[in-house]
Amino acid sequence: MRFFIPVALAVVTAAAQSAPRQAVLDTTAGTIVLDLLVDRAPNHVALFIKTAESGGYDGTTFFRMVKHGIIQGGDPVTKDPAARARYGTGGLNLLTPEITAEKHTRGAVSATQIPGKADSAGTQFFISISDQPALDGKYTVFARVAEGILAAQTVSEAAVDDTGLAIDRIVVNTVTIRDKPAATPEPFSTEPVEELARYRAVLDTSFGDITLSFTPDQAPMHVRNFLRLAQAGVYDGMSFHRVVKGFVIQSGHLPTRTTPLGETQQKYVRQMKAEFNDQVHEKGTLSMARLADPDSASASFFIVTAKAEALDGKYSAFGKVESGIDVVEKIEAVAVNGETPVERVELRKVTVVRR
Repeated sequence: MRFFIPVALAVVTAAAQSAPRQAVLDTTAGTIVLDLLVDRAPNHVALFIKTAESGGYDGTTFFRMVKHGIIQGGDPVTKDPAARARYGTGGLNLLTPEITAEKHTRGAVSATQIPGKADSAGTQFFISISDQPALDGKYTVFARVAEGILAAQTVSEAAVDDTGLAIDRIVVNTVTIRDKPAATPEPFSTEPVEELARYRAVLDTSFGDITLSFTPDQAPMHVRNFLRLAQAGVYDGMSFHRVVKGFVIQSGHLPTRTTPLGETQQKYVRQMKAEFNDQVHEKGTLSMARLADPDSASASFFIVTAKAEALDGKYSAFGKVESGIDVVEKIEAVAVNGETPVERVELRKVTVVRR
């Protein structure tokens, strides 16, 4: 028999109305934090909160997944390992749709439905690991992953049987509902220019150390971006992948990194508006690499090894070598195949210090 959650349930709690809410999923694959979209799908959020606070999700599993596509959980039947044949059948027929303009982009959390039955949603949900535009307008998006999308992606990579069910149990240990913490400024986003100028970055390379100082009066956003990426460890384990003798040495190319970026690191890698300025590109100048689009700089940077007037006003210079120009010269002198060093030139670590 089908029944529906009463409309009154949309009024979740006074706390839910007064502050944005989050759900923290402690799973055997890692922690996943969801922003609950109470303004978009109040009844779905209400049921999710009610189920979580009653322990209804504790001990359930992510039981169905498509690699790098979606992962599905929330079925109370999955608490019982012996009931595997019935996974996907529990917790349904509780809600009517609340379809909005929310898209099924990476991190969207939506209510599962029985195929062909729009009014069959309930406690079950799925998380989009990649964009799923074919689902837009057909399923209710009631939350978004705020943290832990890489944990969810790992779940999607789990082995499945011929029916698409997970072979091993990926357990949701607990789901905790909390007020969303107040947003905190990103690192290096609030310091005045005078303060930014006090920072240095020490590049630990396989040829020695290079210390960089910065010119935030010329390109403040590029300085903030570089310091943020450096402090987050984005540059650690990369290489100087490009050496053009008499011109530049270049690093910061993400594919040269020895390990994948973490979730926070990924958030910090973004394209920036150009900050062309009157700092000249001469030996020791630090500048940001980009593609043809002037606003396409993100992480890759270069150090100029000789006067390069052709770059002036076309690339965003934002610092210079304070010490270690001899190390720059050693890197410039390595054997290359075209512009690629024959042997890997390591950028082991970048350390941010304040003077």
